[in-house]
Amino acid sequence: MPLTGLSGLSRFGKWIVAIALVAGAFLLWRNVAPVEVRVTSVVMAYPSQAVSVLNATGYVVAQRKASLSSKATGRLEWLGVAEGSVVRAGEVVARLENRDVLAQLEQARAQVGVARAEYADAELNAARSTQLLEQRFISAASHDAALARLNKARASLAAVAAAQQVAEANLAQTEIRAPFDAVVLTKNANVGDNITPFSSAADSKGAVVTIADMSTLEVEADVSESSLGKLRIGQPAEIGLDALPGERFSGSIARMVPTIDRSKATRMVKIRFDIRDPRVLPEMSAKVVFLERALSVADRKPFLAVNRHAMVERDGRQLVYLIEGDRVREVVLQQMGTAGSGDLLPLADRQLAAGQRLVIRPSGLKDGQRVKVVSP
Repeated sequence: MPLTGLSGLSRFGKWIVAIALVAGAFLLWRNVAPVEVRVTSVVMAYPSQAVSVLNATGYVVAQRKASLSSKATGRLEWLGVAEGSVVRAGEVVARLENRDVLAQLEQARAQVGVARAEYADAELNAARSTQLLEQRFISAASHDAALARLNKARASLAAVAAAQQVAEANLAQTEIRAPFDAVVLTKNANVGDNITPFSSAADSKGAVVTIADMSTLEVEADVSESSLGKLRIGQPAEIGLDALPGERFSGSIARMVPTIDRSKATRMVKIRFDIRDPRVLPEMSAKVVFLERALSVADRKPFLAVNRHAMVERDGRQLVYLIEGDRVREVVLQQMGTAGSGDLLPLADRQLAAGQRLVIRPSGLKDGQRVKVVSP
């Protein structure tokens, strides 16, 4: 009997040991296995977000832009500009073949010379005829013939002078000039290409170059008609460009197009730049923040900010958990500001950098704990 009881107790003890081992393994696995977390990033925020009334997206557009072509049809003989060239108003940027037009102009000039000589001779003859008629040396019919010759010479001179003007105009049409000070955006044709006014012929080009006046750059943004009550002409705005992510440009509403796009239920708003920046180029994508008031220079300085849901208070300290590899590092924030926009809290120091990832709602995490980032 004692042996049997002992044997039963041994089996019971083995079960206890097995359960203890399983529980210990589970607790060990629980402590070692990564915790699934969601993350947010440290961002560079701007004070304008606190006084914004509306956000919109759009593109930078030159309000004065032209595609230069020729009224004449011909082969491009000379091109004096390339992309990025600065041109002045009236400057010749390209020229078509014009030898035939030059010949016509020379012919017209020669005809003008002949007509002037004939007119001068007819004028002298008419003056002599007048004197002879006064002395009754010739008949009135002869004098009338002299006057008729003079009138004919005058009309002939006017006709050939007009023909010369036509030839000069035809020559001018072979020269492509800039209508205003601008920068060449695109080159659409090369020397040897056939140029036609409407580019309807095969293997021909219409515009030779496209130019834009960079001083007229504005942002065009579509605003929902339901939000138009928040905007007014002259309202300050802040412009951000995707191509210059660290920059913000001050601007204001210049105009609103006086019609609604029925298909999108939007109205186009045009925002001017307060200061021209040579880095701003046509067709850049832009984000516009319409403001309640104009910002001072100090108000335009960006600051680092974190999502307030990434911060937790423990023992009177403000903590965030920074992801480094597959673990988190506990970071104590010193003197975090209380102002902010929405869920953003400004950082009062440089312990963190823009783009670093933080755990959002980090309840129960510990310093050095393994984590696994999951999609939100």
